[in-house]
Amino acid sequence: MKEKLSFGQIWNMSFGFLGIQFGFALQNGNASRILMTFGADVHHLSWFWLVAPITGMLIQPIVGYMSDRTWTKIGRRRPYFLVGAILTSIALILMPNAPHLSNIIAPMFVGGGLLMIMDASINISMEPFRALVADKLPEKQHTLGFSIQTLLIGIGAVLGSWLPYMLGNWFGVSKEAGESGLVPDNVTYSFYFGAFVLISSVLWTVFTTTEYPSEELEMENQPETKQRFFIPPIMMQLLLVQFFSWFALFSMWVYTTPAVALKFFGTTDPSSEAFQEAGNWVGILFGVYNAVSALLAMSLPVMAKRFGKKQTHSIALFIGALSLLSFLIFKDSDYLIIPMIGIGIAWASILAMPYAMLANSIPANKMGMYMGLFNMSITIPQIISGITTGIILKYWFNDNPVLCIVMAGVSFLIASGLALLIKDDRQLTTVNSKANNNK
Repeated sequence: MKEKLSFGQIWNMSFGFLGIQFGFALQNGNASRILMTFGADVHHLSWFWLVAPITGMLIQPIVGYMSDRTWTKIGRRRPYFLVGAILTSIALILMPNAPHLSNIIAPMFVGGGLLMIMDASINISMEPFRALVADKLPEKQHTLGFSIQTLLIGIGAVLGSWLPYMLGNWFGVSKEAGESGLVPDNVTYSFYFGAFVLISSVLWTVFTTTEYPSEELEMENQPETKQRFFIPPIMMQLLLVQFFSWFALFSMWVYTTPAVALKFFGTTDPSSEAFQEAGNWVGILFGVYNAVSALLAMSLPVMAKRFGKKQTHSIALFIGALSLLSFLIFKDSDYLIIPMIGIGIAWASILAMPYAMLANSIPANKMGMYMGLFNMSITIPQIISGITTGIILKYWFNDNPVLCIVMAGVSFLIASGLALLIKDDRQLTTVNSKANNNK
């Protein structure tokens, strides 16, 4: 039997996620404006962002499969945390310095390449963290474990999202590039600090957490080790919910900066001071939704117990949908904090509820592989969004990125409805039993 862990133990085993999300938030909040500073066209932004889901789709199942079969002096999952953190930190340091490599290759392509390395490295660390929760915790603590991860993700994301704004507005670090095509100092120093936070937090988890040897997990789940590969029914049901949820998120991440710059700052010029101000404000807005997700995280187990996991997830996605749609009605960028609160509610649920619904349906000795495969329900919708939204923006939305945010809201709305159709394993067993009795 797996031991019930204390809050502190679960916190330590998940603490590395704070650093991973710190780096991820810096990327989410600043990649679009960095790439546009390097010369990327707004219609092509989503193509650069394709790097993230493509690398995730390729790497996470492989890392999951390998980590299931790895055992070293520091465990099975922790070696992957550490390698991924080192590589991500290097990419964070190099990315804002891409223009200085312009003698070798165009900065835009250097930036795109470093974005690919950063995403690949983040994925090496991220997937084993999901598997570790299911490895270490008994079923009754799964929701708590993923909720603590959501809390730490929120804290890291708030710090990563707000740091460029804080450096530029509170500490006097320059918010303007020294010359055209360079990244402002406040963004550059934020990436440096992000690298330090990432490696430090992952090391904390590596040195404070132990793991069950693979033999113990196999003994606990011996009947399942004899089963052939199968897709749990709950995973299949979650696929459509995940598709529309992550299609929406990808559109929001890519187009919020140009949308806010156009609608509220009146510019599409990435080299202008107004555009940089818009980018800094988007960092604050992204920090708000991540702060809300962190604050809400520890209430998710209570809500799931009272209302049910799928109902909790559906309500959260519905609130997120209304929040994105409300971008149309606001005329002052300061009020965008209001929809960010709703997006934070949806984000908290997206980070926890699908994994809590899925974890107990996966064989313990194949947890990494299945979690890696489930990641395709995150990466595939982002790839489709990346391929299509630039075309939609140009030919359907008349180059108005605000409508991409509205499209994301509609996608959340569809996901909310589909979440209510999910049947958990107990419901499926009951339905199958009734069907067999009626034969």
